Amino acid sequence: MAKRGISILKGIEAETVTELLNKAYCDEWLAYYQYFIESKVVKGLMKDAAIAELDQHAADELRHANMVAGRILQLGGTPVLHPKDWLTHSNCGYDAPENPDVLTVLEQAIKGEQCAISVYSNILDITREKDIITYDLVSQILADEVEHEEDLQALYDDIHEFIADIKKNIH
Repeated sequence: MAKRGISILKGIEAETVTELLNKAYCDEWLAYYQYFIESKVVKGLMKDAAIAELDQHAADELRHANMVAGRILQLGGTPVLHPKDWLTHSNCGYDAPENPDVLTVLEQAIKGEQCAISVYSNILDITREKDIITYDLVSQILADEVEHEEDLQALYDDIHEFIADIKKNIH
């Protein structure tokens, strides 16, 4: 634990920040796995585009988990050590892709990104002017999550529009 680094916290305890970050850390691991497995099982129209998007997002979520773990350690905490604890400590949970239809998978992924946006927005509100390092790190992650939601929504809309065009041309 870096004593001087922790001493720059203003009006917030390191333990409070590590608790928030550990929940986000669990979310990132669950999001990583959700995207990873969705990219393996997804079926349907434009699945190759969905697979590319899901694989990229999985890599980003793993990078986020690494960033969050690093900050937890800087604050003298310990990242959640066992995968069995991810679900019980997460904010956003996990939606198994039991229906591998591309639109359903994308809906689940969009829902997950929206939850992540809410979680990181909340952490920003709590750490603003109290923990500049966590605030900066979370701002970077939040920007990625917003981009992820946009990417997934655009793909979802493209597929939905394509299906509507096909139906219109059949009749």
